Amino acid sequence: MFIDLHTYLGLSAMLFVIGVAGVLVRRNVIIVFMCIELMLNSVNLTLAAFSSYLGDQTGQVLVFFVMAVAAAEAAVGLAIVIALFRNKKTVNIDEINILKW
Repeated sequence: MFIDLHTYLGLSAMLFVIGVAGVLVRRNVIIVFMCIELMLNSVNLTLAAFSSYLGDQTGQVLVFFVMAVAAAEAAVGLAIVIALFRNKKTVNIDEINILKW
């Protein structure tokens, strides 16, 4: 069974749109981070699909770098969320006004 490039790109586009919609609509910081991870994974799928289609390994190497950056982003983001929750007792983006003057 062969899946063509258009199928992978369509799936990647749908995942990216779902991620963008989640970032714009939801107000929970943890859900926003999950939607950012979904967008990064859709980019990874695109890189891997083009890499496979072109027969080049560069896209697959870039996938590992994006995964490393996503793991670091998740660790730092979760640490920031925990620190904000300890200080403000909420993870709602609208209620966190720590940077306001």
